[in-house]
Amino acid sequence: MNYWFECKVSYERQTDNLGTAKVSESYLVDALSFTEAEKRIIEEVTPFAAIGGGDLEVVNIRRARIAELFLSEDPDHDRYYRAKVNFITVDEKSGKEKRTAAQMIVKSDSLQGAVKELTAQMDGQLSAYELASITETQIMDVYQYVAPAKDAK
Repeated sequence: MNYWFECKVSYERQTDNLGTAKVSESYLVDALSFTEAEKRIIEEVTPFAAIGGGDLEVVNIRRARIAELFLSEDPDHDRYYRAKVNFITVDEKSGKEKRTAAQMIVKSDSLQGAVKELTAQMDGQLSAYELASITETQIMDVYQYVAPAKDAK
């Protein structure tokens, strides 16, 4: 099971006019614990902070309840959207509809593109659903866990 953590970091970044500016950015990290999430975000973002010459500070880490990620490989898709999807089921005993909410992250170039990508992915599933909301996030990048390659002998 994946645990996702939204990590907010602050550091000095090189600006266009050859100066530096303090920036705060959010990242989504796949980790097993808060400690691992902090370690991984420091490893991933330190090269960017070193360019600006500033110190990297992890300002906040919080668990993000994400059911699914739809990450496009298209280089033009540079924004992340958080979608709330309600899965609709029928209670067998009472016969009433029941809605179960799930949060999903979609990478796209626009809000319309994110809706299109999400519906394309969801229409292939057997469950009935409704898109309750979709909003752009401040997430800069997503770091998924990749198992180290084993030496083949």
